[in-house]
Amino acid sequence: MDHCPTSGLISLEQALDTMLGQVVPLDETESIALNDACGRITATPVISPIDVPPFANSAMDGYAVRISELNANAPLPIAGKAFAGAPFNDAWPANSCIRIMTGAPVPAGTEAVIMQEQAEVSEAGVRFNAVVHAGQNVRLAGEDIQQGAGVLPAGVRLGAAQLPLLASLGISELRVMRKLKVALFSTGDELQPVGQPLQDGQIYDTNRFAVRLMLEQMGCEVIDLGIIRDDRAALRAAFEQADRRADLVISSGGVSVGEADYTKQMLDELGEVGFWKLAIKPGKPFAFGKLQHAWFCGLPGNPVSAALTFYQLVQPLLAKLAGHSEWRLPPRLRARALTPLKKAPGRLDFQRGVFASNALGELEVSTTGHQGSHVFSSFSQGNCFIVLERDRGAVAAGEMVEIEPFNMLLRN
Repeated sequence: MDHCPTSGLISLEQALDTMLGQVVPLDETESIALNDACGRITATPVISPIDVPPFANSAMDGYAVRISELNANAPLPIAGKAFAGAPFNDAWPANSCIRIMTGAPVPAGTEAVIMQEQAEVSEAGVRFNAVVHAGQNVRLAGEDIQQGAGVLPAGVRLGAAQLPLLASLGISELRVMRKLKVALFSTGDELQPVGQPLQDGQIYDTNRFAVRLMLEQMGCEVIDLGIIRDDRAALRAAFEQADRRADLVISSGGVSVGEADYTKQMLDELGEVGFWKLAIKPGKPFAFGKLQHAWFCGLPGNPVSAALTFYQLVQPLLAKLAGHSEWRLPPRLRARALTPLKKAPGRLDFQRGVFASNALGELEVSTTGHQGSHVFSSFSQGNCFIVLERDRGAVAAGEMVEIEPFNMLLRN
C-alpha cells in the first residue's frame, strides 16, 4: 500500500501546462546537407522545386496508343519502343502503337497506355481486348507534387518517411533548427560510473546512462558533466558551467529532502523553482525551474522514477524547445487487465505492462511484475505504461484500464 501524503502535490497535467506554457522554441537555425538531416527538425516549410513526376510517363508495361486509331480487331504495327531513361523521340506514324515500359516518358500524342496483359501480339501487329479511356495508365507531370507546392511544414522531424521524398525532389540542402544543447549530470556520493568497480555502499550511475541515450535518440547535443559528489561548492560549479553551455540542464538525484540533497538549494540561489512535487507514481520528487540562461529539470534518483519523469515531462519539453511542433505521445488505449494491479488512491500511477491483442482482436495487458522504482528491468520486459487514475484503487483481473504504448525512446 502507498500511504504517501498527497496534499500539496500537483498533477501531471498541471506540471506539463506550467512547463510548456513558459518555454518557447529556439529561434536559431542552420542549413545542412540532406545526408546529415536525419533526426533534425525543419525550420521552414519545404517547397517543391519541380513537378513530380517531372514528365508524363507510363504506369504500366504495355502500349502507347491514340484512341481514335483503335478499330475493332484491327492490329496496330509497333512503330518503336520507349524505356525509362530511353524515350521514343522519333516521328510516330499514324495507325501504329509504341511499345512502352513502366516509367518511360509517353510519346507526344499518347492518349492512353494499354497494359500488355490486354494485348495480343502477332506478325501483323498488336490487337487489344480492352475498353480504353483517355488518360488510362498515364501518370501526368506534377500528378504527385506540383512545382511550388508545400511538401513539409516547419516543425517536422526528418526521418525515413521524409528524407527520400526530399531526395526525389533534388533537394540537397535544407534549413533546420539547430540541435538543442543539454547539460547532464548525476549527484550523489554513492554513484560509480559504469565500468568501474563498486566500492562498499556504491551503485552504478544508471540514470545518467539512460537519460543520455534518450537525449541522443531525440537528436540533442549532450554535454555530459559526469557525477557530482554531495558537495555544495562542486554542485554550484556544475550548475554554473551547465547554465553557461546549455539550453536545458538535467540533473539526476538530489531533489528529495535528505540532508545532502542540495539541488533545490542551488536552484533557490541560482534561479527559480517552478514546482517541486508531483502527484504521480513513480516520480514524485521532480523539479522544474529556470537558471540565469538555461531551463532546468531535476529528475529523481531512483532509476524508474528518473526514466518515467524524463519520458512524461522532459520529452515534451525538449520537443517544444527543439521546434518539433508535430510531436505527440502515442494515444492511450483501453485494455483488459489479465493480472491484478496493486494501487492506492492518491497519485496517477504509471505501471509497466505488456499488452497484445487476443484472438478476438481485443487488447489485453498484464503487469511486468514488481513495480518498485528501482526495478529498471520492467522497461525491457514491457511495451506500455498501464495508466491508473489518481483516485483509483487496486485493479482486479478482468477490469478495463488505460494503456500508453511506449514510443521510440522505450520501445523494444
